[in-house]
Amino acid sequence: QVRLVESGGGLVQAGDSLTLSCVAPDQTFTRYGMAWFRQAPGKEREFVAGIAWSGGTYYGDSVKGRFTISRDNANDTMYLQMNSLKPEDTAVYYCAAYGPFGSRNPAEYDYWGQGTQVTVSS
Repeated sequence: QVRLVESGGGLVQAGDSLTLSCVAPDQTFTRYGMAWFRQAPGKEREFVAGIAWSGGTYYGDSVKGRFTISRDNANDTMYLQMNSLKPEDTAVYYCAAYGPFGSRNPAEYDYWGQGTQVTVSS
């Protein structure tokens, strides 16, 4: 069992930047692939960015070039640097862990955080 805790969400204006963090306080997630997903009201959970245990990264089309995912395995922490935020980025952001490489499919993930709200005003 891997417990994940997100932080860093908030209310920002369009064009601003924000950094989300995901920490595993009880157990190392070094061997897991990790990812960020988001879910806006009335919409399905959407893949945002993923990072394999080795550090390889991949992104959803809607955030490519604006968001950067990274991980600090020594401190069991994952980050999502979000730049040039848009109102359509407004959602609850979740971190998740699965296997060594991760996946774009949320159904494959075993472990989830509780989510952190990001609201971008126009």
